[in-house]
Amino acid sequence: MKWERLCQLGCELPEVAEGTWYRTAALGVRGRYFVRLKEDGESAVFRLESVEEQDFLTKSRRDIYYITDHYRGYAAVLARLKVLPVGECRARLKTAWRAVAPSALLKRFDDGLGRTGGRARGEGRKTRPPGRRPA
Repeated sequence: MKWERLCQLGCELPEVAEGTWYRTAALGVRGRYFVRLKEDGESAVFRLESVEEQDFLTKSRRDIYYITDHYRGYAAVLARLKVLPVGECRARLKTAWRAVAPSALLKRFDDGLGRTGGRARGEGRKTRPPGRRPA
């Protein structure tokens, strides 16, 4: 996996944009970053839901995931890009995206409206019948 491919996969999620986080290339949603390229250029740092998930991944998939002392106790994990399969990358991206995405966007995503989600402003909203005032 190359960083460029990871970015392509990440941009499949709603409202993801490329940016810089801790002076390295990163992906974020509405200004909140969830994955970045590590300074070594060979690993990515993914946000996680919990420290327990970090522990699980680093023990069950040692070939892919690891942490340094800097990330111990923080809900994040490092992934070796060279051995990160596409399916695993998509799963990590989705989890990391969900950790930072605003709740309204998560609801839209969970309701199946996805990337193109949504309605135009006002479209599909319930309106009151003519001549009736709101209570």
